[in-house]
Order: sequence, then C-alpha cells, then structure tokens
Amino acid sequence: MSEMKEKKKIPVKVRKIEGGESLREVTVKIGLERIDMHKEITVEVLLDSKVTGLVMSLEFARKKRFKLKKIERHIYVRNMDGMFNKKGLIKHTMKVNRDIGKGWR
Repeated sequence: MSEMKEKKKIPVKVRKIEGGESLREVTVKIGLERIDMHKEITVEVLLDSKVTGLVMSLEFARKKRFKLKKIERHIYVRNMDGMFNKKGLIKHTMKVNRDIGKGWR
C-alpha cells in the first residue's frame, strides 16, 4: 500500500500597506553568493510569478557590497497594477550565484 505524502503548506505573510490595506505575499529564503569574493548570504525573497529575473534594491546591493555594473539602457519597472514603481528605473546589473535548494547556479 502506498503512503500518502503530506502536503507542505506554503507560508503566506500578511503585511499592512499604505491606506491600511492588507497585502498577502509569499516569500522564501535563498542563498546568494558574491562571485568576486565567494561570500554567501541568505536572503528572504518575494515570489512573483511574472518576474523573469532576480531583482533587488540598489540600497540592498550596496549594503551587501555586490559589484555593480551600470547598464546603458535603463529598465522601467511596473507594479502589478500597471503603475510605474516609485523606486524608479533599474540602472545597474551584477552577476551572482543563487541557491534555491538545488545547488548553486
């Protein structure tokens, strides 16, 4: 007889945003490695089904001392509601290894 596998519950966080509304979001912890120094850090990231890459704030990247490279053509960022993101354009890129539970990539 086969055993039934227990389904894992995905933790959902609820936080208050401007205007007192509640926002539900799913986050997971992943590992990031600074390629230039082979230094690893663990960060909590927001899962977004429409994001095709790893995006972080300029402040966070500078605080963690990632090596940034300016890009020629800036990237406009829109929120889920279609409005432009108040943090502005993406103006830098970087190389980073990431571990999402399947080894470094």
